[in-house]
Amino acid sequence: MEISRVGFGAWAIGGPDWAVGWGAQDDADSVRAIRHAAERGVNWIDTAAIYGLGHSEEVVARALAEIPQAERPYIFTKCGQVWDPADRKSKLRVGRKDSIRRECEDSLRRLRVDVIDLLQMHWPAEDGSELDEYWQALLDLKAEGKVRAVGLSNHDAVQLEQAEALGHVDTLQPPLSAIKRGALERELPWCLACDTGVIVYSPMQSGLLSGGFSAERVAGLPSDDWRSSHPDFTGDALARNLAVAEAMKPVAERHGVSQAAVAVAWALAMPGVTGAIVGARSPAQVDGWVAAAGLELDATDLGQIAQAIRSAGAGEGPVIG
Repeated sequence: MEISRVGFGAWAIGGPDWAVGWGAQDDADSVRAIRHAAERGVNWIDTAAIYGLGHSEEVVARALAEIPQAERPYIFTKCGQVWDPADRKSKLRVGRKDSIRRECEDSLRRLRVDVIDLLQMHWPAEDGSELDEYWQALLDLKAEGKVRAVGLSNHDAVQLEQAEALGHVDTLQPPLSAIKRGALERELPWCLACDTGVIVYSPMQSGLLSGGFSAERVAGLPSDDWRSSHPDFTGDALARNLAVAEAMKPVAERHGVSQAAVAVAWALAMPGVTGAIVGARSPAQVDGWVAAAGLELDATDLGQIAQAIRSAGAGEGPVIG
């Protein structure tokens, strides 16, 4: 699959009232955002069964229903997190082979497709299942034609090596932003050496680097938005993170783009990165970052951002530039 440099992230459109919701969403706006992204050249969507407990996948299916089959974006989704229907806040990381297979079938039904383009294990299992069991389950689904490609999300280099011994890891999905840089140390070099694609998530650090955040806006986040209590959005860490966002402003002005586009382009500039997942809940938000697909930051840009990271002491992981 040849993918665009940016993909549509469908986490937030899952809606409220689950373990990691973003507050109330308008499904009609979400549908418009997905269709607008496709019109702007974004040719893949990243979702997951756990997002809104299946709701995100259903919204994606609704958005794509009226797009001709040959023009539809690829659909990437994730498995390995299940919930209790009686408790919408529940979330368990499961790796049993029978669960992975059942989750795949459920996603196929919600997405209204015969084949999933990429199925990824969302997190390492916590139910006692070994990596070999759930990775083999994914490889089996690929061999059967239920999915076109298989990958791992939120797994480290040691786990990647273990999975590769069973069958090729087509993709890794790690977090990566100018604040969360840990994957630069081991995972991205491993993927580059092993011909594994990398689609990074949260390149704007859940909006912190978009240029649209301030301490006042964070204080006004609703209680059902997970960010309202997350450490990145509180105390000294918030001030350090916003300092990095501020350093992106002159870079954006130099290139005639938004700060959001610069934040995403920073992630795309890292060695080994294939594409970046960027969330949106409206067409206007898509327009705010889609320019990142064609934006190449130079040494001056990267150096300026690196200096801000060092000065603020923001985030974690290697600093490049």
